[in-house]
Amino acid sequence: MTEPSRYRPETLEQRWQLQWEQLGLHATPHLSEEAGDPYYALSMFPYPSGSLHMGHVRNYVITDVIARAARLRGHRVLHPMGWDAFGLPAENAAIERGVDPGDWTDRNIAQMRDQLRRLGLSIDWDREVATCHADYYRWTQWLFLQFLDAGLAYRKEATVNWDPIDQTVLANEQVDAEGRSWRSGAQVEKRRLRQWFLRITAYADALLDDLPSLEGWPERVRTMQANWIGRSLGAELTFCTESGAQITVFTTRPDTIYGATYVVLAPEHPLVAELTTDDCRLSVTAFCDLVSRQSEQERTAEDRPKRGVPIGAWVRNPASGERLPVWIADYVLADYGTGAVMGVPAHDHRDFSFARQYELPVRRVVIPEGSDPHAYEGQAWTEAGVLIASGPFDGLDTTEAKARIVASAEAEGWGQGRVQYRLRDWLISRQRYWGCPIPVIHCDSCGVVPVPDDQLPVELPRDIPLSGKGGTPLARLESWVNVPCPCCGAPARRETDTMDTFMCSSWYYLRYSDPHNGKRPFDRAAVDRWLPVDQYVGGIEHAILHLLYSRFFTKVLRDRGLLGFSEPFARLLTQGMVQGITYRNAHTGQYVAPAQVADPSDPRDPISGEVLEVFYEKMSKSKHNGVDPAVVIDRYGADTARMFILFKAPPEKDLEWDDADVEGQYRFLQRLWRLVEGAHGQGLRLSGHGSPLAIDIEACSLSEAEKELRRAVHTAIAAISEDLEGELQLNTAVSELMKLSHALAAHLDTARAAVGAEALSTLLILLAPFAPHLAEELWQRLSGQADGEGFTAEASVHRQRWPVVDPAALVRDTIPLVIQVKGKMRGSLEVPADADAATLEKLALESEVAQRWLEGQPPRRVIVVPGKLVNLVP
Repeated sequence: MTEPSRYRPETLEQRWQLQWEQLGLHATPHLSEEAGDPYYALSMFPYPSGSLHMGHVRNYVITDVIARAARLRGHRVLHPMGWDAFGLPAENAAIERGVDPGDWTDRNIAQMRDQLRRLGLSIDWDREVATCHADYYRWTQWLFLQFLDAGLAYRKEATVNWDPIDQTVLANEQVDAEGRSWRSGAQVEKRRLRQWFLRITAYADALLDDLPSLEGWPERVRTMQANWIGRSLGAELTFCTESGAQITVFTTRPDTIYGATYVVLAPEHPLVAELTTDDCRLSVTAFCDLVSRQSEQERTAEDRPKRGVPIGAWVRNPASGERLPVWIADYVLADYGTGAVMGVPAHDHRDFSFARQYELPVRRVVIPEGSDPHAYEGQAWTEAGVLIASGPFDGLDTTEAKARIVASAEAEGWGQGRVQYRLRDWLISRQRYWGCPIPVIHCDSCGVVPVPDDQLPVELPRDIPLSGKGGTPLARLESWVNVPCPCCGAPARRETDTMDTFMCSSWYYLRYSDPHNGKRPFDRAAVDRWLPVDQYVGGIEHAILHLLYSRFFTKVLRDRGLLGFSEPFARLLTQGMVQGITYRNAHTGQYVAPAQVADPSDPRDPISGEVLEVFYEKMSKSKHNGVDPAVVIDRYGADTARMFILFKAPPEKDLEWDDADVEGQYRFLQRLWRLVEGAHGQGLRLSGHGSPLAIDIEACSLSEAEKELRRAVHTAIAAISEDLEGELQLNTAVSELMKLSHALAAHLDTARAAVGAEALSTLLILLAPFAPHLAEELWQRLSGQADGEGFTAEASVHRQRWPVVDPAALVRDTIPLVIQVKGKMRGSLEVPADADAATLEKLALESEVAQRWLEGQPPRRVIVVPGKLVNLVP
């Protein structure tokens, strides 16, 4: 007797991955090929760190299920992958190791590509892009010139973090919580440099107004973007100083103008130096120096005290004529609004705190309707109300008062209505080496000159010395910097700033539609055919910047005639984090690796013996709580890793890693293997390379077991189909697969071949998006192709068609009826599905359950809920 074969994922997964690749099973169909609507499934592309982590696995497996299911439903699917490869981490790694960042990045890409292949992802690798390769960033540069030509790219001075020891600009993430450089330890200074910006504020209204159209996005993400854009309706009001200078403030509460008791400028405001009096200059200079070492986050944090100093100047309140002092304070930012605010402490929490700290007057001018004028003293009233102490506007409600005061300001020339945004223009300059060069040339005669299209790309020079000190290395490379002006031919200099990496990631999804085009970034017909992306999957941490910049790019390129849609991503899924069991010594704050914990039931520090805290937290190297995907795949196979990732939690929720649950999924796949092997051993086969056999209900009298099996099959089809649409519920889809496998195990042996073939073929097609290798192996075994010889793409389980629900299979002849006594369930019985209330009452009273619990006494009351239950009340 032949020994049954065993489930060996390590061999069958490699074999099918090779077969799929050789046949081009996951290649993207050309627009002119095949029937079916296009479907674009995309994961946010990764930074090539060199190591795949479980967060990557979850992201890419979720998208792969979506892509595979779309193919089975007859769509032409685009499912690509690429690399967000420029940026500071690679430059720092290159400096530390003394290697070229390009070589370092390419090695990491190769390593991560191999790791991704092991997951069995149905990616079209022929469309792979890397943002650090010249054939990609040539078009990033070309698109920058489109922005420049449209008046959306410009230079201006902006504040940067400056390391005075290393003589270089630092990114915000390179400055620690104490304001010191991560490398040199120097106290970081603020400096003003001329830098490049994109005028995203020109699209603020469009970005905000189009958010409601993104019905396939989480409400949380849309709200975050709306808050980031921060459209405010208010007014700009002008306060005149005694020297004749004008200070313009923006306020959303012009109705409180009579309550202003001081005016505050940002320390960086250009009027500070002009208006500061001699007796205040020392204190103002010292304060400005102090603030220059603070980050924006520190200055605006709600839980930090607001600090400031007077500058000695005074202004007149344009509404009341009252004389008000001028201060500078850390909570006012130069590049937000006008860089100046009017202080109204009675009606703003921040102003109230500041006024109390510095003993500035608090004047109440708005009170709740119907309240006493002295109500709410000792706190700021920030809600709507009725005006008092406001001259001709007394008695007006806040809404009418705003309109009347703005109208008065416009008529008298001291203010005007204004829409203000929290959103600021996008600073794209980086004083770094490893980034996309900005394609402009600076000529003394011609000014800023775009690099001609036929001279693109401006290639990043390779193999140059990197130290992380002394400014951008490009500025020191004279052979690269010095070039003739494209307009006049005179000596000129290249721009030495490189672009923010968000520039590269704001359009990569467009390039996938036409990745080998050497004449354009993409063909209009191709991009309009594939885009918008049908399903985009990535982390919530990208909810604002990446997604907002991508939306901005799409709208600009639409207006340039390069594409014909307004939003890049139709549906968005923000998957939750993968968390690992974490051990920490509460006394020292040190994390302990799980492998060092001898007894998890009594976790103790291996050195001190102290009891450890135990909790789940996002996997990271610093917390020693990560799980290497390669270790899991080596032990259990990729399909098990996929099934666990999908089953453990809903896609949008955080997932807690549990080795026992991984083992549980492995056992489930082993049961499936034994189930199909048993059917195969009994001679069950699929016809026509797996085409499910049609079941003619009229011509075939099914047994009760066969009806039950078909009902389970078509219930699973309906449930899993629903789980893959709308709100993706992949965890419940895996649960439905388990239910179906249980039904097969219970009824397959007694079912006829046609019923069994339908059940097994359906199970394997439904399984295919989730565990693609095992589904393929079992499909081929039942199709007589177990050795893989003669295997064709058309014979693959992944080229079959998604099963369709047969409504007749869901019809039940009988249904279970719950019998309650005094509201508590006491039993059940099978009753005809079409029984009326009287029949259900009769059957319930005649049942053994009723006889036992009523003890021969008739019930006082019988409550019948047709199709569900009968409640007997003694």
